[in-house]
Amino acid sequence: MKDLFLITPPFTQLNTPYPATAYLKGFLNTKNISSFQMDLGIEVILEIFSKKGLEKMFQFSSSRFQVDENCQRIYTLNQDYIQTIDAVIDFLQGKNPTLARQICSGNFLPEASRFEQLDDMEYAFGTMGMQDKAKHLATLYLEDLSDYIVACVDENFGFSRYAERLGRSANSFDELYYQLNQKSTYIDEITLSVLNQKLTDIQPKLVCFSVPFPGNLYSAFRCAQFIKTNFPTIKTAMGGGFPNTELRDLKDKRVFEFFDFITLDDGELPIELLHHSVCHSDEGGISSIQFKRTFLLEKNEVVYKNNSTQPDYKQSEVGTPDYSDLQLGNYISVIEIANPMHSLWSDGRWNKLTMAHGCYWGKCTFCDISLDYIKLYEPIVAKLLVDRMEELIAQTGENGFHFVDEAAPPALMREVALEILRRKITVSWWTNIRFEKSFTADLCQLLKASGCIAVSGGLEVASDRLLELIKKGVTVEQVAQVTRNLTESGIMVHAYLMYGYPTQTIQETIDSLEMVRQLFELGILQSGFWHQFAMTAHSPVGMFPEEFGVIPQQNDITFANNDILFTDKTGINHDKFSFGLKKSLFNFMHGICFEYELQEWFDFKIPKTKIAPDYIISCLEKEESFNTKPSTKIVWIGARPSNELFTKSKKGKSWEMVKLIFHSKTEAVEISLEKEKGIWFAEMLEKISISGDKTITFSQIKSDFELHFEDFELFWYSKQINTLRSIGLLTL
Repeated sequence: MKDLFLITPPFTQLNTPYPATAYLKGFLNTKNISSFQMDLGIEVILEIFSKKGLEKMFQFSSSRFQVDENCQRIYTLNQDYIQTIDAVIDFLQGKNPTLARQICSGNFLPEASRFEQLDDMEYAFGTMGMQDKAKHLATLYLEDLSDYIVACVDENFGFSRYAERLGRSANSFDELYYQLNQKSTYIDEITLSVLNQKLTDIQPKLVCFSVPFPGNLYSAFRCAQFIKTNFPTIKTAMGGGFPNTELRDLKDKRVFEFFDFITLDDGELPIELLHHSVCHSDEGGISSIQFKRTFLLEKNEVVYKNNSTQPDYKQSEVGTPDYSDLQLGNYISVIEIANPMHSLWSDGRWNKLTMAHGCYWGKCTFCDISLDYIKLYEPIVAKLLVDRMEELIAQTGENGFHFVDEAAPPALMREVALEILRRKITVSWWTNIRFEKSFTADLCQLLKASGCIAVSGGLEVASDRLLELIKKGVTVEQVAQVTRNLTESGIMVHAYLMYGYPTQTIQETIDSLEMVRQLFELGILQSGFWHQFAMTAHSPVGMFPEEFGVIPQQNDITFANNDILFTDKTGINHDKFSFGLKKSLFNFMHGICFEYELQEWFDFKIPKTKIAPDYIISCLEKEESFNTKPSTKIVWIGARPSNELFTKSKKGKSWEMVKLIFHSKTEAVEISLEKEKGIWFAEMLEKISISGDKTITFSQIKSDFELHFEDFELFWYSKQINTLRSIGLLTL
């Protein structure tokens, strides 16, 4: 028996749990509040995609399969699917790696329409190992089954979304309410069966649904409906990303037929107060009950209660996320080869953390910067963050981390990287960033050394005019230099790309595509995704549309309110660019078709680009400045050098020299210095070593050098010292 039951409803992702409930459970642990958590989505998936699950599914659909030729084929091969499914799932869970050979050899997996794309993908397999190729083939196999389920069993099914259409910014609750009053679907029945068993076992007093996306909304409501009908004493609550952005104007009291409470923004204090009101309601009258950012029904009216004077908890107080209760060994690793970043996202188990609450920039005009989860910026100190990383490694057995920040702060990334290296822990990690000039070659080298494998960032629109209008705070030139620095350090770079921003011209769209083409051709961008601009209610564009040349469509809001339909005063139909932008990007990501004229990607006339063919190259040719700020940190992350004394002679004169030999993981580097300077430099390397406790600045090194020698700049920027910059002498 537990007081609280935390649920992520179907479906979010297959490879790793969404972290919201783990964050809440970690916090509840600090308050000694008993809780149990569940990723209902992965448990339902494993029920469906099992031998027994497919037997039931094919039996259920036996009279429905004649929808099209593909469904007929899958149904005809149903015994092959039933026979292979358990082995395939085991393989994707990492429990049966030897199956890879059989999968790759052919004639093991039944194949339907998804496998037709292999003809276009063969070139990609050349860079894939057998395990990855088998994962991709197994992914296609599951997608074939998913297509069959959509066509013959439940039209709303999807691996990472369910009935998403019903949740997308529905200003009215009517359609969702109508669906909830229809008979449960096949997927619903499986979901509710799993839920029923857990509720019977746990016997909670309060069930809290975390709803991150529109695709989780329908299932959350269906589950809450089931609880109200079958477990009427249990209270229900909803929080998470969807209500935080969409339900801030909630007025429809029918919602409270399903949920007793809906909370907004940071969940720690609201859930603590809900626990007290549900589990300790006898300790005082109704007037004593306090809430934080909570909707509820009172006297048959929707009211918003925020009567607690207690401040929200600081990030240092919320505890380490706790992944216990979750079936960590049962998540499924799938591979999509079309997009390298999507592949990273879906392949492998990632512990999820945040470096900071909110966004340190907080100015982008398309972003919901008025909401607390972005506007209230609060970083976590590096030592505490790495403490949490070590706790999670011990808890989950996984050393991969995805920092889910809006934009990770470069200074904090630096300190986290230094702390990881000091503690000598082995991790792989990736995060979201802004492509700003702080990401120097040296910082990127440090991040790579600490285990950073990838970053994603918003290039958005490759146009300086639009970047300024967006208030992105970067230029195309900066982006090019930063992506070069990251790429050269061995960190994969993914760019979020946008088209259709207000006032964006056709010429700017085509010029953006040319910029992107050049970035990929030069190899300094490895992954990307085009998305069309969407106006949201809580962004500057949504709040002040007249300033951005758009006319919003006004609707009465009683339920969801975020995405706003609008008309761009330019009158341009940006939709028509979607196919060409995405098709070209698909090819660029695979290193082909750079020589194509941009016109070839579109079936309508486009203007010629005004971007010079060497524009990005010219951005990368800017000379580096050798002016180092006195306060700059100097760090040595390499190994201690060995040394050899020798004598150098010239024109009858001789003097002592020292040869310092540095061994990196891949090479040996030698430099020779005058004996006294060499001894001084070796001692200084000890002082600035990553293992040292003190931070040494450039001015301190300069002052120390000048106590013994002259011409510090001549020494520091010499060819000898510059040689060491690629193997660990970093200016940060």
